[in-house]
Amino acid sequence: MVTYLLKKSYQHKTYKEINFKDLWGDNGVFTTMWIFGKPAKILFFKKHIKNLIKSLKIYKLNTPNLEKNILKLIKLNIDKKRSYNHLLRVAVNKKIISISLRNRKTPKLNFNLKLISHKRFDPKYKNLKYNFILKHLSKMNNTTSDVGLCYKNMILESGTSNMLFIKGDKVYSPLNNIYKGITYDFFNKKLNNIINKDILINTLSKYSEILLVGSGKGVASIKNINEIKWKRKNLKFYKILSSFYKSEVNKCSIYK
Repeated sequence: MVTYLLKKSYQHKTYKEINFKDLWGDNGVFTTMWIFGKPAKILFFKKHIKNLIKSLKIYKLNTPNLEKNILKLIKLNIDKKRSYNHLLRVAVNKKIISISLRNRKTPKLNFNLKLISHKRFDPKYKNLKYNFILKHLSKMNNTTSDVGLCYKNMILESGTSNMLFIKGDKVYSPLNNIYKGITYDFFNKKLNNIINKDILINTLSKYSEILLVGSGKGVASIKNINEIKWKRKNLKFYKILSSFYKSEVNKCSIYK
């Protein structure tokens, strides 16, 4: 069960507060950002908002002044006196804007991935059709486990993050049916050599590391996948990516 620090919903037309709705399963989009420190910082904030508005336009949910009002509501709900280590989620459908804060938990090194057969609805976008995934995640400890989404003998992404696969000194990412998130884009620019290709489940034994990257986890290293008896061989790229990520976190500016 998720414990919220804050959960609020607002009407589009009036921007008045209403009873909270998380909007999961609705026709809409969301973004999740890491807010941390005192005074608060939000990692990749402008990029998250830009992606949110882009998706709203694609789903024809954008309205005049919506971005401006989303920014106002975020600012309204950030306490300057609080020290944060939370995930700030903004979800939007045709009528409602919902804002919530929950604890951000650090993934441990004994991390397990459970493979399930599922492809997200319209996977190129961060839409709210997540009920099937959330059903599985609700039964897990998210510091030690996640689900790996599989489709037609290929592994795509986890329930919460993008996935990177390491073989030798090369980094691979699934080619299709995934949402390339803000954290993924950050590492793509840093590494400058992520190779996009279909990642077949029966070839996973060839990869020495499997990493999760995203706002919720930062960088996480998969230790094992029990269904196929895959085990991590080393932590080389986990350490490299963690160093890149830590440097970016240290450079993050204070939210204003």
